[in-house]
Amino acid sequence: SHTMKFNTAVTSARRKCRKAHFSAPSSVRRKIMSASLSKELQKKYGVRSLPVRKEDEVQIVRGKFAKEPAGKVTSVYRRRYCIYIDRIVKEKANGAQVNVPIHPSNVQITKLKLDKDRKDLLERKKVGRQGAEKGKGKGKISEKEAAAAMADVD
Repeated sequence: SHTMKFNTAVTSARRKCRKAHFSAPSSVRRKIMSASLSKELQKKYGVRSLPVRKEDEVQIVRGKFAKEPAGKVTSVYRRRYCIYIDRIVKEKANGAQVNVPIHPSNVQITKLKLDKDRKDLLERKKVGRQGAEKGKGKGKISEKEAAAAMADVD
């Protein structure tokens, strides 16, 4: 079954999508490396997911470390599309301990490291979501409002 393509400017060719993914710049990788928020945080902020950052607390929800308690993100390695979490380590054959890379899609954020920029981001996302729930996406105005505004101009 062939469905209609919504945006002709965006490719769905596998090789192009893979190329775009693996040669993405750091700014785009930040967005790709997002994780969903825990239910409590979703309720609190009205936002479903955020890009992971250092010092967030995350719970691994998939893979063999899923049973581990929540840990702090020690580094976000954008080049390798992975994050490192404290206490998520494995022992090498020579006894050295190495961090295990985890992909952010397999974790859930349980505690946010908040600073001014992050609070602003949460506010913006929340406003956008509230608008979408009312049937207006991202603070866009309806035709009626536009017509009313134009009537005032005349």
